[in-house]
Amino acid sequence: MKNKEQVVEELNKVIRFIHSEELTEEEKKEITRETVEYFDTYVSPGWLKYRKSVSTNAAVVEWKDYGAYCSGLYGEEFIDCLGGFGIYTCGHRNSEIIDTVKAQLNHQALHSQELLDPLRGYLAKAVADITPGDLEKCFFTNGGAEAVEMALKLARIATGGRWFISTVGAFHGKSMGAVSMAGKGTYRAPYTPMVQQVQHVEYGAAEDVRKAIRNLKAVGEKVAGVILEPIQGEAGIIIPPKGYLKEVREICDEYGAALIFDEIQTGMGRTGTMFRCEAEEVVPDIMTYGKAFGGGIMPITGIICRPHLWTEELIDNPWLLGSPTFGGNPLACSAALATIKYMLENDVPGQCREKGEYLIAGIKKLFEKYPTVIQDVRGIGLMIGLEFVTSDVGYSVAKGMFARRVLTAGTLVNSKCIRFEPAAVITYEDMDNILVRLEEAVIDTKEEFKL
Repeated sequence: MKNKEQVVEELNKVIRFIHSEELTEEEKKEITRETVEYFDTYVSPGWLKYRKSVSTNAAVVEWKDYGAYCSGLYGEEFIDCLGGFGIYTCGHRNSEIIDTVKAQLNHQALHSQELLDPLRGYLAKAVADITPGDLEKCFFTNGGAEAVEMALKLARIATGGRWFISTVGAFHGKSMGAVSMAGKGTYRAPYTPMVQQVQHVEYGAAEDVRKAIRNLKAVGEKVAGVILEPIQGEAGIIIPPKGYLKEVREICDEYGAALIFDEIQTGMGRTGTMFRCEAEEVVPDIMTYGKAFGGGIMPITGIICRPHLWTEELIDNPWLLGSPTFGGNPLACSAALATIKYMLENDVPGQCREKGEYLIAGIKKLFEKYPTVIQDVRGIGLMIGLEFVTSDVGYSVAKGMFARRVLTAGTLVNSKCIRFEPAAVITYEDMDNILVRLEEAVIDTKEEFKL
């Protein structure tokens, strides 16, 4: 350990920065310099180089956010089209959600782990109220991958099966079980062997799911579950054919496998309905949710399942599925409760649907105008993907957008695609500005690559 007095002195400096209403120019320079240095030394040397929208010499240190915007130390204001990968559906620092969290913090932050914390019960009922069909039993976690882990474990306990069917191009997180379901070798290869009983099939082809389960059954294996994103996010906003989810539901019913929908990115209004599976009129056995669930204020995720999956084994030992210390803590639950209320009262799914239609229509006009740059446009609601002719072209457009103060980024599985996931509170004026700046970035890229 370093000299204690020196560590305390440095911590006092950082805490003073946090409490400061206004920072001096020297403080801003100091924060920027130290942020770059400490990321490079103590976080990861690759972090500063990996981001696709920011060139390595453009160190913007984010400091404030509000509504549809985030801004840097020097007041650089960005229209946020990345949205924290879908976190900010209700906007940045939504005042109604913050007020509820502050009120909760005034009388309790975390819970004892032994007494009954009321907000967890209230939130579980609220989630059951807003999800389709007979989904009922809730389990709260902290991050998306953790929720997926719980879903996989629950499927095994409930069905007695051991195998999982996932899809090529899938992304479910990077913990060991979740990455075992991943559909891109880049994220799997460093960790093999991992969960071995996983078979990947083509996304959107229901008959491939049927064949995989049938073949496993023929050789004496039982499938615990089929895990799907209703829309593949990190693969580049891939929308399956109409009826695909329904057919997979029928296949799971036929073979006694649990159907798991990963709605961490597609859920909570993002795609125009509270959960994407509602639009397809399909009820899964287990559903994960997260991202916008905490209103962009607190991290909280979880699963909900149909009652028959909550077996006697789980009733006898409530800690068997998992026991995350901070899962469903009072602060996080207060944020989620306020988020659900805000979404219902302000028709956030409807806003996403209508504004998404407007933004997608504008982007498609650019696609028609610049087909040598833009290869495809896909999306539903405010979950939109632009695929470019090459990865380098996509990086160039993302950098051009960044230079014009629009924040976006690529998708983790498809490097040719960048995403647009702005807040539902975004204005039509901001969307018009985005389209103007996008066209400017496309024109610059077209000239740079002589396309």
